[in-house]
Amino acid sequence: MQILLSDLSNSLLFPTSIQYFPSQTRNPLKLNGGNMRIPYAPAEPANPTPENEAIYERIRERRKPRPLIPLDLALLHNPEVADGYNKLVGAIRSKVSVSQALAELAICYIAVLNGATYEWTAHAPLALKAGASRAALEAVLKGEVTDGSVLSEDERLVLAFTEQSTRNIKIDDQLFEKVKAKFNDQEIMELMITVSGYNMVSRFLVGLDVTESNGKEMVMPTE
Repeated sequence: MQILLSDLSNSLLFPTSIQYFPSQTRNPLKLNGGNMRIPYAPAEPANPTPENEAIYERIRERRKPRPLIPLDLALLHNPEVADGYNKLVGAIRSKVSVSQALAELAICYIAVLNGATYEWTAHAPLALKAGASRAALEAVLKGEVTDGSVLSEDERLVLAFTEQSTRNIKIDDQLFEKVKAKFNDQEIMELMITVSGYNMVSRFLVGLDVTESNGKEMVMPTE
C-alpha cells in the first residue's frame, strides 16, 4: 500500500503555530511573530520565467489539494534545486516496492535521532496510516528499537540499519548480511535511498529551523 504525502491533512504539515497567507508573495509564513533562520521564498516565482513557473506548478501538483508547505518555500530560493528535490522525494514516496510501514518507521527514527520535530510531526501519522502499530511507533519515539516484544524482526533490522547509517554513515558487515537475508537487492537500495534522503531532509529542516520546530517536544499522534 503506497501512502503519499498528499494523504496528510493540512494540520499535520502546517502546525497550529503557523499562519499561512497564500496571497502573499514575500515571507508567507509567520511563526509566533518570527521566521525561520532565513526568510521563506515567495509563494509565487520572484522571477516568473516559464521554467520557474513550471517548477512551481510541478511542486504544487505533488502537494494537491494542499498549498505549498514550509519545506517547499524554504527550498524555492533556488527553484531548480527545489525541482530536483521534488522529483527525488516524490519517487522515494511513491515509486518504491519496500514496505511503506517500514520506510515510515525508518523516517520517524531519523527524525528522533536528528531532533527533527517537523519531520516527526509529518511522518508519525503516515507510519500509522501505512500499517505500523502504535506500540512500534512509540518504541521508535523512545529509542527502544531492539524491543522484540513490540517490534518485528524486520522492523528491528530496518531500525538498526537506519541508526547505523544515520549515526556512523557506514553499516557494519554483520548487520548488512542480516538485511540481505531478509530483503532483495532492490528493497535494500530503496531502504538506503530512503534513509539517506530523509537524513538530508532532517538536516535541512533542523539547520534552517523550518517552521521553528527545533527543540519542541515530539509527541505521539492522536488516535
